[in-house]
Amino acid sequence: MTTMQAVVAQGIGGPEVLSLQEVERPVPGLTEILVRVHAAGINPTDWKARALGGRLADGDSPVILGYDVAGVVEEVGGGVTWLRVGDEVLGMPRFPVLPGGYAEYVVAPSRQFVRKPAALSFEQAAGLPLAALTAWQGLVDTARLSSGQRVLVHAAAGGVGHLAVQIAKSLGAYVIGTASAPKHDFVRSLGADEVIDYRGVDFVDVLRERPVDVVFDPIAGDTSLRSVHVLKDAGTLVSILDVEDDAAAEAKRRGIHADFTLVEPDRLALTAITDLVEQGRLRVEIDSVFPLAEAADAHRRGETNQASGKIILRVC
Repeated sequence: MTTMQAVVAQGIGGPEVLSLQEVERPVPGLTEILVRVHAAGINPTDWKARALGGRLADGDSPVILGYDVAGVVEEVGGGVTWLRVGDEVLGMPRFPVLPGGYAEYVVAPSRQFVRKPAALSFEQAAGLPLAALTAWQGLVDTARLSSGQRVLVHAAAGGVGHLAVQIAKSLGAYVIGTASAPKHDFVRSLGADEVIDYRGVDFVDVLRERPVDVVFDPIAGDTSLRSVHVLKDAGTLVSILDVEDDAAAEAKRRGIHADFTLVEPDRLALTAITDLVEQGRLRVEIDSVFPLAEAADAHRRGETNQASGKIILRVC
């Protein structure tokens, strides 16, 4: 077989630009593996790239979106010795270059994958890499969160946020999450010590008199500026989007570290994350699962910003 099924984005636009097509199957080169994809994760960067161009080099050229994949090793390229055909793996390879996860097969460097924990389904495994690495690199590497510190996690029921809550708890932090009232029980089930209904109250009013050491912010914009007001002097604001000028200026004035962190492939961190899964200290919440051919509907679900946990494409 030299071809495969893949969801192709025919230029920039709405979900309707996504269509299932027959394309050439990739071939692994030196140090690469060919993965038969069982499930692919969907992330906000996917639908933003589809709608706005984002990191796509040429909006008029058809591309296969998708960074998160979980599947089975089908072939190994020269020099790969630690993985074998039949191994179950997960990863976020090549980011920010597109590996083309919305497809039956993906080729990427072997050491940008880890073995899938037996406790995870392929759908759960596909929801883990990008979101969990984003949370890990933000909290562990950037904020250097430690036991006993207080951390505020915005959008705590979301794809990144629900993993950030659990990772922060695994580090021994006191965790406060923001979420709409119907999602409070879910966020508490993740280990959050407090949950703030961002629709009913202003989190600044709630926390101004008891500031936090770290804010993890996947929202940015006005949320970042307001978050500065609930941080201790010399605290850390971790944003997964650009920190706007007003927030950066106020943070600098108070000695607060306001850092934009962009996720990177990181096998050591992903191994630490899967260790937490195997210890029963981290779980992936699946919001919904769509067949590969219904990727457009999966994007529509994501764009509602109402998902609790991850949206997944089932490939096989």
